[in-house]
Amino acid sequence: MRKTLLVLLILSFVIVNTSRADDLAPESVKGARTISTETAKLFFNKGYLFIDVRGLEDYSVGHIPGAYHLSVRCDFDEQKLSAILNKAQPAVIYCNGSSCLGSSIAIKKAIEWGWTNIFYYREGITDWKQKSYPVFALEP
Repeated sequence: MRKTLLVLLILSFVIVNTSRADDLAPESVKGARTISTETAKLFFNKGYLFIDVRGLEDYSVGHIPGAYHLSVRCDFDEQKLSAILNKAQPAVIYCNGSSCLGSSIAIKKAIEWGWTNIFYYREGITDWKQKSYPVFALEP
């Protein structure tokens, strides 16, 4: 009985942790450079272009000031990306943090389309806000 209970507990732990790992954004994306929040802030201060790939509702509530909005679910395509960014221009792409897959998906697409100077801000707006860096909201 104890062995059965122990096996069930171990199995439950493995299943829960495996499903959580699948929901996390990758730590890196081939062809892009992963950056920390501190580096993102440095790039922000230098005037780098930021692209927020979250949904419009999340973007409206708060985004990095000056960030362009291209939702990975409905707006992120080669033509719209070309309208704001040339293929060699540096840009930081972000979403809601390590639990959001949007930025990694968008970056993979951008790299497939030929963009070469993309920065993957995996921690995203969640960590940006935690560090009390500036946030702009469209809604009061």
